[in-house]
Amino acid sequence: MLTITAGAQPATPYTDYPVYTGKDLGVDYSPLKTIFKVWAPRASEVTLRLYDAGDGGQPVSVLSMTKGAKGTWVTTIAKNIKDKYYTFQVMQDSKWLHEAPDIYARAVGVNGRRGMVVDLASTNPAGWRNDKRPLLKNFNDIILYELHIRDISEDTNSGIKNKGKFLGLAETGTKSPDGEATGLDHIKELGVTHVHLLPCFDFNSVDETKPSKGQYNWGYDPLNYNVPEGSYSSNPYDGNVRIREFKQLIHTLHKNGLRVVLDVVYNHTSDIDHSNFSQFAPGYFYRHNPDGSYSNGTGCGNEVASEMPMARKFMIESVVYWAKEYHLDGFRFDLMGVHDIETMNMISDTLHKIDPTIFIYGEGWAAGNSSMPENLRAVKKNIARVNKVAVFSDDIRDGIKGGWGDLKEKGFVSGNTKMTESVKSGVVASTPNPQINYNRVNYSKAAWAGEPFQTITYVSCHDDNTLWDRLKISNPDASEADRIKMDKLAAAIVLTSQGVSFLHSGAELLRTKQGVPNSYNKPDSINEIDWSRKTKYKSLFEYYKGLVALRKAHPAFRMTSTAMINENLKFLAPGGPGLIVYRISNNANGDKWKSILVILNGNTVSKTVKLPKGNWTLAANGDTVKEAGIESDLNGSVTINGTEAWVLYSN
Repeated sequence: MLTITAGAQPATPYTDYPVYTGKDLGVDYSPLKTIFKVWAPRASEVTLRLYDAGDGGQPVSVLSMTKGAKGTWVTTIAKNIKDKYYTFQVMQDSKWLHEAPDIYARAVGVNGRRGMVVDLASTNPAGWRNDKRPLLKNFNDIILYELHIRDISEDTNSGIKNKGKFLGLAETGTKSPDGEATGLDHIKELGVTHVHLLPCFDFNSVDETKPSKGQYNWGYDPLNYNVPEGSYSSNPYDGNVRIREFKQLIHTLHKNGLRVVLDVVYNHTSDIDHSNFSQFAPGYFYRHNPDGSYSNGTGCGNEVASEMPMARKFMIESVVYWAKEYHLDGFRFDLMGVHDIETMNMISDTLHKIDPTIFIYGEGWAAGNSSMPENLRAVKKNIARVNKVAVFSDDIRDGIKGGWGDLKEKGFVSGNTKMTESVKSGVVASTPNPQINYNRVNYSKAAWAGEPFQTITYVSCHDDNTLWDRLKISNPDASEADRIKMDKLAAAIVLTSQGVSFLHSGAELLRTKQGVPNSYNKPDSINEIDWSRKTKYKSLFEYYKGLVALRKAHPAFRMTSTAMINENLKFLAPGGPGLIVYRISNNANGDKWKSILVILNGNTVSKTVKLPKGNWTLAANGDTVKEAGIESDLNGSVTINGTEAWVLYSN
């Protein structure tokens, strides 16, 4: 019997649809036979067509499928049809729908319009069987690095041969003309733990038959959810190649000590009429308003109904497939705020049975009004009810640099002292803390994270302006030197705060998109990382690298529970707005430093700070990070320059 959470789904005919619980939907290949099974509960006929190629030509075989249990249709071909391409076509209400691959398709032809019968074992690169995830002790140890496959390699200075491809990121030993490490070697040099890949599943907006056209898209327009994107492969016409090359990339990243997160977009499809969902159960997979129209909490014209049993089943089985077949170490859910809490908890529980170190996080908001009540959805303020799932903190993000709604608004690092409390709330990773005045936090008037790992601490990502561009827009009269100080202070806040740290690729090189905020379909000239900036801003790169190393060396910045933070981290009387001073005591979380003092001066002028009793060593200031110490035997009072962070320790 199908039950729908009260208020979660308006009255529609879809609640009567049968629910198929088997794990065998899609295409099951063996050399002796291939079984095709799809769920099309209101179909009167379903036709399977086989083709020799992924596009063009006439079908070599046309078969009528047989009605099975619980809305399924099935047929078996008793011979080896490896690498044949296929489509299904459903007749419903006396009308033939579009030819399409099944929603579970694991391999496709060019542009994803036909599925391919694949022998997955044959796509494994050398050494795949022995592939191992790099060690991870706690989620709080994670430092994420978000990148787009094309951005990392397209620049002429990248020294990377396979530009814009999976294999480009897998290249090692690449250097800029100045001899600086680029690509994968650069990421290793920076010291992060996880690479977050913008969507790499098969998306709709790039024509794979025209690779020389220089098309660009972030990829948030899903086509085939369980297949890698063809434009990132060396040959999009052969369905095996993209699978093998994506696996090769993951294997290479693992061998180089990096875990891999895939950005997934289950919240909407690129359109409704042509989506694969709509060719098998029109309307069912989408959320509707009470009047029957499509709900649009995504701002993309539709929103996937995660609470519907077969949609929920698909989402769970899809992430499990990526985790097992591709050895992925985490998932970032786009617009997770439109997914229901129950589904996200089931996804979390299922993935963590496979491996408890798989990291799940997402955007804790929607992009518009959803027909599902907010109290049932995985939005930021409900995240304490979502098991082992994290969300991005827009509180600290905009506290640091200024609000997203007004590009000219300054943040804490630009001297806006009104943002002090928002930054403090982020320092403790959005967890309940008696020293935070929540009335003065920019967006959240209460703590929302149950535990610190549920907060992604960041200041910039692919969305909106890069940090460097934003600082220029909101501080038009500031010198480059002053804006670099703001950038360094922002990085210091992110990498010394509790929670999970997140860096936008190229931020460590003062990445610019020439002032273009929403660059999702702009050319490479806007989006690519300019590797000459690593030479130009080498001291800034070294500063970021030093902060990453400091965070990794000191577990006090990575406390594992709210109770531990409340016990060991105390804000001290700062002596004025725009100044945050806090102490982490008691060798917190097993740190070798007994006490740590962090001073964040968001003012443009220097401030004097009274040190707690004892002798203190300066490990980081606005110019240098040196764990062994820049200056020692500090006591009494110190004067910290404007727009600067200090880290001191005492044993």
